[in-house]
Amino acid sequence: MKIAIYFPGVGYHADKPLLYYSRDIAREAGYEEYRSIAYTCSVKKIRGDMDKMKRAFEELYMQTEDALKDIRWDEYDDVLFVSKSIGTVIAITYALKYDIKNARQVLYTPLAETFTATNAPKDLKAVAFIGTKDPWSDSAKVVELAEALNIPIYQYEGVNHSLEGDDTLKNLEIMRDVMAKTKDWIG
Repeated sequence: MKIAIYFPGVGYHADKPLLYYSRDIAREAGYEEYRSIAYTCSVKKIRGDMDKMKRAFEELYMQTEDALKDIRWDEYDDVLFVSKSIGTVIAITYALKYDIKNARQVLYTPLAETFTATNAPKDLKAVAFIGTKDPWSDSAKVVELAEALNIPIYQYEGVNHSLEGDDTLKNLEIMRDVMAKTKDWIG
């Protein structure tokens, strides 16, 4: 059996393009079950404040633990974690804590903490996507950290934390490319 779990960002829920279309792709690839985590975050104005970021992570991680507590991971042959922003930190932390060895990760706009705070292992099965104008991340540093772990990472020029820029048609081209690479990764 296959299951896909979606870990959104604080302001990027599961019905926004990256998570919405990747859910359809996973369904087409035979993932019989899926679950999207829905967060509520009491911490405000997080960007640039490491203390607030840590508190937000802790709050959202506890919600994740609660949302996934009934899943028996050993019943699944294939586990797919699809995450966005702070959700990338949560997804990797969760997979490592519960020793979910057959989990594969799709990391949309990961943060540096995705790789540093989680002590992500070199054998992490993941693919990542980031924009060069991401105000939440130093994209060059994120690329360096991902590459050090042998994680394929695709960088998109001139786009933000949602992998979008000022040109709608260009945004659609980028989304198509991201989803094509996601589909290849999912298999």
